[in-house]
Amino acid sequence: MPISPGGRPPAPSTVAELGEFGLIRELTSRLTTTPAVRIGPGDDAAVVAAPDRRVVATTDVLLEGRHFRRDWSTAYDVGRKAAAQNLADVAAMGAVPTALLLALVVPAELPVNWPTELMDGIRDEAQVAAAAVVGGDVVRGDTITVSITALGDLRNQEPVTRGGARPGDLLAVTGWLGWSAAGHAVLSRGFRSPRAFVEAHRRPEPPYHAGPAAAALGATAMTDVSDGLVADLGHIAEASKVRIDVESARLDVPAQMSDIGQAVGVDPLQWVLTGGEDHAIVATFPADQKLPARWRVIGRVLAPSALPQVTVDGAPWDRTGGWDHFGDALEL
Repeated sequence: MPISPGGRPPAPSTVAELGEFGLIRELTSRLTTTPAVRIGPGDDAAVVAAPDRRVVATTDVLLEGRHFRRDWSTAYDVGRKAAAQNLADVAAMGAVPTALLLALVVPAELPVNWPTELMDGIRDEAQVAAAAVVGGDVVRGDTITVSITALGDLRNQEPVTRGGARPGDLLAVTGWLGWSAAGHAVLSRGFRSPRAFVEAHRRPEPPYHAGPAAAALGATAMTDVSDGLVADLGHIAEASKVRIDVESARLDVPAQMSDIGQAVGVDPLQWVLTGGEDHAIVATFPADQKLPARWRVIGRVLAPSALPQVTVDGAPWDRTGGWDHFGDALEL
């Protein structure tokens, strides 16, 4: 390695120059901890307190070119997004997130600042949910792949699954719907504004607190909106053997979203009903449950007339939409 005029070798500029263990040291040096972490990075495995004696666990993968583009999102954005989608799954079970594990595949020629900024994003999003990154692995590969495993604690509550919705229940949502899809549409056409929608696509902001709060309120079924409202409600309908009807007049379609839809020739209601990656929390509640203002009632649970299904204003939703990893991506 050449020596700089100051007598010191230049700092490594790529992952290959830094090396596996150098990269691990660089990533772990950026981490913070929480009281739940008993043993953090640096040993064969981490140890995280589980007072409830039940651990909620989930995992997800982001693949460059499939889930993110480096010309649209910074590494920090990707880190925030990767953490958020897993932390939201924990919250949607009614649990409190406690820890994250990162598995990272990167090309050798990748600049060092990309994985370090990624880790900064993961760490900062974990802190929003009062969780911590406790370990992981790094591997050389041709395509950047970010895999997160999230852990959570139920704190003596029963988990809220997709299978508990009952006819007569209210359907309510908290968080944004359709914002990420609208932002994707903006980015797809080469624009960067309206900024609020672009940022919603780059860095979703799930309402983590709402999951455990919904469990305490008596939610009968719950999920986060990752694949689209209709698609994710379909999982609840199938698991609960019910029909769920969404009332479109109760859905929030901001004026700016309508403006974007008009500009690109898309009905914004399509984004609200089928756009994923906002990670809003949607849940069903007993009909007599008074809900806090943060929850917006958008429909109800009915007994199925035939197969369990999701309807919109009483009719089957017959437009395409929603995300299927082994099908075609939603065309916005």
